[in-house]
Amino acid sequence: MQTRLKLLAVFLPFLLTSKMALSQVNYDESKVPPLHLPSIFISEKGKVINSKEEWESIRKPEIFRLFESEVYGQIPKDLDQVSFEVIERLDHEFNSIAKLEEVDIKIQLGDRSHSMRLNLLLPKETDGPFPIILLINHRDPEEDESLAEEGYWPVAELIERGFATASFHAGTVAPDDTIRYMNGILNNLYPEQKEQSDGLKALGAWGWGAMRAMDYFEQHQAIDSKKSILVGHSRSGKAALWASANDPRWAITYSNESGCGGAALSKRKFGETVEIINTRFTHWFAENFRKYNSAEESLPLDQHMLPALIAPRAVYYASAKADQWADPKGEYLGLQIGSEVFSQIYEKESPFKTTWEELNGPVSSNTLGYHIREGEHNLTWEDWEIFLAFAKKSLGI
Repeated sequence: MQTRLKLLAVFLPFLLTSKMALSQVNYDESKVPPLHLPSIFISEKGKVINSKEEWESIRKPEIFRLFESEVYGQIPKDLDQVSFEVIERLDHEFNSIAKLEEVDIKIQLGDRSHSMRLNLLLPKETDGPFPIILLINHRDPEEDESLAEEGYWPVAELIERGFATASFHAGTVAPDDTIRYMNGILNNLYPEQKEQSDGLKALGAWGWGAMRAMDYFEQHQAIDSKKSILVGHSRSGKAALWASANDPRWAITYSNESGCGGAALSKRKFGETVEIINTRFTHWFAENFRKYNSAEESLPLDQHMLPALIAPRAVYYASAKADQWADPKGEYLGLQIGSEVFSQIYEKESPFKTTWEELNGPVSSNTLGYHIREGEHNLTWEDWEIFLAFAKKSLGI
């Protein structure tokens, strides 16, 4: 009985707040507040940024620190040793076309350690080196213990198109749970982060996992790590963007339907809001992000600045028309406005010539791309097929 009362005390405020917040969700474009976004090109001291040198030495570090402090928290870079234990499995569902490596990545920091599991599949027909696609997978492992979920991680189709592909379950570095998320690298490697208002949380931990996977790819003779693609859907799409902002080794970052705290502009207050996401998923973002619950107008940044941090490396977004919760228009605007750094600082072509309302089909250049499809919130083969056309163009395949 006491246990039930304790659980009720923990979850009742959460349930009540969620119910109130959900009842106020806005899906009416006419109710979106006037959009006043902080400028990408004006520094905190008021200096207008006109050159690559000024961007990379002044404004880019400022924006990175804001995201680190106010939104995602830190991704610790300190570690003493990374080692790999590899088992090549023969009994798997893609055996006719791919080699499977089950990789246990062990990280040592002082007397602390943590291990995470990475599954890597390599085409059998040739020796490579192959371009690599990594999927951050926040979904639970398949009940039948199969490696991949059809459509979501289309291993066979990727292998047949000449890519190596890998995935790790987010829970191997931080469980996707408001209480258990600490039972990973936070407890095992970085316990000091738990007490900091800008400390590591689950999204940053998943990004850290992607960085450790890249450590493995870089030393693998069959992988061309210079032609690397980081993919995340929904919550793991948020993690993929933040990981790429921290780690310049990724050539392309693909964020699929990542919505609030990912691709979509927070200040639009459309669909899922900062308050809703911080209330429902208290383990995703830094504690400081809660200051902006129902106060998005006071945010000193917005998500248009996130792809700007990744520039000039390639960035791709995708949305779904029925996924209004993720605010497809806000996702498009975030990339469209963020693309100004690509065009004005790095002289890369921006394909976003039309307004959201005028958009007709996928748009892309060699470094930027976007599409929206019919249907619900999901990562589907249709999304992959459209994205792969962009990826091949971007990587020169």
